Amino acid sequence: MNEHPPGAVWRVDHRCTNCDVARQLAPELVAEVDGRSSVVRQPRTDAEEKALYAAAFACPTRSIRRGARGPDPALDPFPLRLSEHVHLCGHNSRHTAGANSYLLRRPAGNLMMIDTPRWSSALAARYAGLGPITDVLLTHRDHAAHGRQYADRFGARLWIHEDDLAAAPDADRILRGTAPIEIADGVTAHPLPGHTEGSVVYLADETYCFSGDSFYWSRTDGDVAVVESVTWHSITELAASLARTAPRLRFEWLLPGHGDRRRLPAGEFARRMRDLTVRTGRLSPRPIDFTALRW
Repeated sequence: MNEHPPGAVWRVDHRCTNCDVARQLAPELVAEVDGRSSVVRQPRTDAEEKALYAAAFACPTRSIRRGARGPDPALDPFPLRLSEHVHLCGHNSRHTAGANSYLLRRPAGNLMMIDTPRWSSALAARYAGLGPITDVLLTHRDHAAHGRQYADRFGARLWIHEDDLAAAPDADRILRGTAPIEIADGVTAHPLPGHTEGSVVYLADETYCFSGDSFYWSRTDGDVAVVESVTWHSITELAASLARTAPRLRFEWLLPGHGDRRRLPAGEFARRMRDLTVRTGRLSPRPIDFTALRW
């Protein structure tokens, strides 16, 4: 990794929107300073250098740089393997507020894309290199950008809930109501209105929970949390949705759109989800406030 001149340092430029993506990928090196991400320590090992490259390729505004140039495309680590069955897409999009997206491999060899990275035909080819992608699952309207483009490129079905259909009116599969529905062998959609009217959580194999923006792992709290300060529809309805749905959710991996990822034993997540349901039930509606986010 010596394509940069000696002494070149990593930095975050003024375009940063404080989306937290870099802090997820390089938490020891990138921190929030004065309302945006900042490189607080230069890497000391190859592993730390690779973490900053991952952050640079995930950053939706391309704000993370080393020296005067952007990173060498040959060092792009995405899609980045998180487990045997899940890859992180990286290349987060400004049109989804920098949300994370994932690829889920199924036993038959096909994959499902959950939410979408930024669109480019080159990236689509890169993801398709892992195998046939048969479905693009949208968790809610905020993450619908690029869904049709990716679905068409892959020849895949595009999924969204009817209550967020305005964001993807040409979807191929429309989820309805609030009852869980098995959309593929081992994959269940759990409608969870609250963050938006049509928010959906996708559960795979009682192992992977793709939660969109309904809940996430908060590094600040060291626990599962809801985005109470950016709940577009209703925090009260989100509490009701959790009370109805949380007992049905058994998983070991929490994979949100925004906020951190976490792996824990299923029993511990079940306990934390019960506690989250109680805490959310105590919350009152509040004005939207992005500055109050607790990543």
